[in-house]
Amino acid sequence: MRRDQLEGAVRETLSHQVAVTRPLTADPAGQAIRRANRIRRRRAGAGVALGVVATVLIGAGMSHLADNSGREGPPIVVIGDPDLSARPLPSVSIAPPPPSPGAPADLILAGTLIDADGKRLPLPGVGSAERAHRLPNGGGLLVVGAPTTAGRSLWVAQDDGLVQVLLAGAAQIVLAPDATQVAWRDGGDLFVAGVVGTQLIGTVRIAVPEGAQPVRFVGNNVLVRLDPTRPGHAMWRPGAEKLTAVPEQDTLDVYGALPDGRLVGQVAGNSSDGTCLALLDPKRALKVVRACGAQLSPDGAGGMSDDGRWLLVNGRVGVADRSLLVDLQQLGTTLNAVPAGPALSGGIAWTSDSDVSYVDSSGRLVRVDVERVRAGEQAEPVPVAGLQPGDRPVLVSGS
Repeated sequence: MRRDQLEGAVRETLSHQVAVTRPLTADPAGQAIRRANRIRRRRAGAGVALGVVATVLIGAGMSHLADNSGREGPPIVVIGDPDLSARPLPSVSIAPPPPSPGAPADLILAGTLIDADGKRLPLPGVGSAERAHRLPNGGGLLVVGAPTTAGRSLWVAQDDGLVQVLLAGAAQIVLAPDATQVAWRDGGDLFVAGVVGTQLIGTVRIAVPEGAQPVRFVGNNVLVRLDPTRPGHAMWRPGAEKLTAVPEQDTLDVYGALPDGRLVGQVAGNSSDGTCLALLDPKRALKVVRACGAQLSPDGAGGMSDDGRWLLVNGRVGVADRSLLVDLQQLGTTLNAVPAGPALSGGIAWTSDSDVSYVDSSGRLVRVDVERVRAGEQAEPVPVAGLQPGDRPVLVSGS
């Protein structure tokens, strides 16, 4: 092939190669467009998600505000509800009553526990109360309900306000001085059980005569009044198969026990003696001392100091009903009783061996200082904030 023919063939080959369009291995413009579309979709999705979250939060906030705006008082607590999350919230009041100024003891007023410092704790579910006693080791308190057509109830109220029912429909309920045991009459039987936390354990029973009622604990025994219309008591040791009669069948009431186990009771006297106090030994069935002279009330109201030195009872001074203070260490053949204040009604609470508080027949709270009474100064009612005419506060013993 000639030189000019070779050059022509090369030129023709190169011209054909230039005329053919080769596809690019990468498309920068397409990649940029696709990246922009992905970014736009991500931003749109994030915006929608943020809108949904904001809508939910705003709706929840409005619902919370609506719920709070309609709440009045503490939430309802079902008695005996084991759900510990159902604790009552502190009650909200537009104009709460001021703290109780100088209240001598804890008390329950209109379903609210008021301590000696004036702090108030609502007890939802507790009805009309008759007595209350502190549980040991700060475990709350036991509240005995007032009698109704359905009987009495027993509640346990914990320190945070949670209330549970332990008994319902009992004819009579008696608490041990340390609140570790409870006795009650139900039907034709007398029951005793231990109190542990919010439960009754180890229940035992015994059949008792019609009308018999538990009066109080004497150690681990239960003193039983056989017939409320006549004098006479018996003792029952829980687990025993029968009652043991107290020989002094003229016993009208029993106020408590001395540290040595002897009982302090009111017994019937003759027409000149009036009523008398007697010290009874339940172990030897022996009447040790019988002191007569003062006219004691047969209502059975009263109680002894923890050290067994003092007894506060109702009696008559002249023509007036008064509370009387008796020094049990000076108990002789003559009953020397000192007028202490207005007649008491219901339970009493010894806050120390020389201070006792009670509610009088008008519903007023009375504090008795033993030394002042012995010096001739009778006790007067003390003010209780929030106490209205007709209200009857219930003192908490064992405080």
